Amino acid sequence: MSIVVTYRFPQGVDARKQAQIIAVGQTAGSWDDRFLHRTQQLTEHLAQVVEVRTLADGYHEAEIQFPIINVENDLASLLTMIFGKYSMAGAGKVVGVQLPQNYGTSPKLGIKGIRKFLGVEDRPLIMAIFKPALGLSAQDHAQILQEVGNAGLDIIKDDEIMADLPSAPTALRLKYCREVIEDIKARTGREILYAVNVTGRADQLLVKAKSLVKNGANALLLNVLTYGFPILEALAADLEINVPIFAHPAFAGAMCAATHTGLSYSVVLGTLMAHGGADAVLYPASYGSLPFYPDEESKIRERLRDRNVFPVPSAGIHPGIVPRALRDYGREVILNAGTGIMDHPSGPAAGVRAFFEALERVEAGEPFDPQIVPASALKEALLKWGC
Repeated sequence: MSIVVTYRFPQGVDARKQAQIIAVGQTAGSWDDRFLHRTQQLTEHLAQVVEVRTLADGYHEAEIQFPIINVENDLASLLTMIFGKYSMAGAGKVVGVQLPQNYGTSPKLGIKGIRKFLGVEDRPLIMAIFKPALGLSAQDHAQILQEVGNAGLDIIKDDEIMADLPSAPTALRLKYCREVIEDIKARTGREILYAVNVTGRADQLLVKAKSLVKNGANALLLNVLTYGFPILEALAADLEINVPIFAHPAFAGAMCAATHTGLSYSVVLGTLMAHGGADAVLYPASYGSLPFYPDEESKIRERLRDRNVFPVPSAGIHPGIVPRALRDYGREVILNAGTGIMDHPSGPAAGVRAFFEALERVEAGEPFDPQIVPASALKEALLKWGC
């Protein structure tokens, strides 16, 4: 059993030479006559260059096969092996990582578990973000949740910037929002997931997460890349944290956006998140407000789904993009909107209704031309954001 990693090199780089440097330098390294008696043992830890190819655009790709005995079935040792020291060597980017299906940590709930909890099986899920991001009180959060929850929202999350601040402490946000969730369930029978942003130092974060779950948190949000994959793995593996973990992509650009260095978005937000234990992963939609690549988006989507992880295209999502989103994702998607719900001309509740009206319109095969759509929350959204 092995791990296969694909590296991309620009023109002017001797890809075969660099691949051999990685294969040796990132594994056993070289040895001299003092260790000839250990040759067989050392060779078992060496990586092997499988293929080097030149692409149509002049770039080169090298596939390297790493022995799985070199790592600890986690993401930290994996990253250290495949790109640790070499990441400082110059032009060279990790664009693919093939892991055994049982490598790493699996989601506790994932697509199937989230759908079962919410009791929604036949449509995309609709998710909102508390806005404004900062400056709201805990009671303000509850009031917003009351509006969107009564309109039928499935999931809401803290903004990733919202830490455990004196203006709206995490435990207090949960307390007031939990009261709203219980009220809506008592009146309608519907569940709503509230992904609470779990923050703090590593020695505090796991304790805080357990406390939040004990006090009624039914989902957690984690800025995985700033806190580290080991934190995600620890949360996902802890049996007391029996709620879905929503992984936020904050800081991904610092790791992925460079053309010739770093790791591709599909590796970080797709492969690594899926093998790190996330239940749902947020990332920019290619037709949203952040620049993103359709091919990377499709790779992320498939790598997440392959491990029962919910894809959550985000950033600039509004009701007008629903036809494109359903064309690309079908029903196995969470549509995550911040301003696309909260800044609706008629208020957040209308923003939620606009999404459901959009889903119904797609299902009926009806056009989204705002001149044709009858007066409704959807029409207002289309006039504001387009389609």
